[in-house]
Amino acid sequence: MSIPIVRTVAELRGTIAAWRREDLKIAVVPTMGALHEGHLSLVRAALERADRVIVTLFVNPKQFNRAADLAAYPRTEHEDAARLATLGAHMLYAPDGAEMYPEGFATTVSVAGVSEGLCGANRPGHFDGVATVVAKLFLQTGADLAFFGEKDFQQLHVVRRMARDLDLPVEIVACTTVREEDGLAMSSRNVRLSANERQAAPRLAAILFEAAARLTAEADPNKVLAEARQAILFAGYSQVEYLELRADDDLSPLDAAERPARLLVAAWLGDVRLIDNVSVRPGRASSEESSPAKAA
Repeated sequence: MSIPIVRTVAELRGTIAAWRREDLKIAVVPTMGALHEGHLSLVRAALERADRVIVTLFVNPKQFNRAADLAAYPRTEHEDAARLATLGAHMLYAPDGAEMYPEGFATTVSVAGVSEGLCGANRPGHFDGVATVVAKLFLQTGADLAFFGEKDFQQLHVVRRMARDLDLPVEIVACTTVREEDGLAMSSRNVRLSANERQAAPRLAAILFEAAARLTAEADPNKVLAEARQAILFAGYSQVEYLELRADDDLSPLDAAERPARLLVAAWLGDVRLIDNVSVRPGRASSEESSPAKAA
């Protein structure tokens, strides 16, 4: 069993036109490859709601701040295609840089507000790269549905805002973060962790869930966050880039969990930057399971 691999916009649109003549519903799952179970869960969700599922594979240079990160990003197209074929996805769209950004390309899509702070503050231009490539993928595929994981929660907000503001006729579907058995949020970056770092990594999720539970009951959220930061460093992380409580619906900063919220973190373990988030609901520890290992 194999999956068709399409590399040009012309071929992509030709196939889509045939699907449209059959009145088929189309979903897209944007990725940069190096697929793991988190990605595959998005594909499964798409297959449940659409007649045809396109998975995109493009390592987007515009969303990398460091050349070293771009160079180190794993490229596993052959293995990715085999996994997608097994699931029953209908197309792998894998354009190269010249196809996505032809000579003379001069347009950038920038989303204000939800892109600011958090990862946006520490990765200048990153979300411009995300919004630009995702807008192109939506227009190229003409998809009815697009599936994104909640692990990249700020990215999810950026994509939603971009699609809404540009009147793109695509439904953005958010899917719950998928975790390893020990609670670590699945990420393509996890393969870069050393054996010792991989043992320490799950403490990030555990501390995050513990802090989220306390935030519903503590009078002083600043104390909860300060103690969580120290716990992350004590667990072996070298730097906590941010640990913040934000509103679930618009990412505005919060001083207390008085409305549905998210606790978001980015931290460095060795030379690997890991991000995670958990929901915080007034009157409950979290809308997810209290144990991160069960929150897949």
